[in-house]
Amino acid sequence: MSSPAVQLPHLTLLFAACCALFQVALTALVIARRVKTEIRFLEGGDAVLLHRIRAHGNFTETVPMALLLMALLELRGLGSAWLWAFGAALLLGRALHVHGLLSVNAKWARVAGMLATLAVISTEALAGLWMHLAR
Repeated sequence: MSSPAVQLPHLTLLFAACCALFQVALTALVIARRVKTEIRFLEGGDAVLLHRIRAHGNFTETVPMALLLMALLELRGLGSAWLWAFGAALLLGRALHVHGLLSVNAKWARVAGMLATLAVISTEALAGLWMHLAR
């Protein structure tokens, strides 16, 4: 007797792949600044390097939970419109946050990006609780 095939979360895979490329770009920015400044550890007092490190770090701190929740919601059958909205808002939020950290006079983008990211994670969490309780 064979077990039924598991439907893997294909929309989450799409957004995870986009986020992975985004993270590679953020890592490359840190590396490029380290090479230019010859700073091998921490930020060495370089404000540009510090901002790049934090952009990468904040991305790394928030994106995994958003993608994990997205995958679980997709596996539970959440509609694709919701998944597209979560994925697009996550990418937009992360792009705004990075712009706000790496640009002069763009604090608004940093704040908006963080709010968008937290809204995605919070809404996904609430949807997960709702789907669990409604089963």
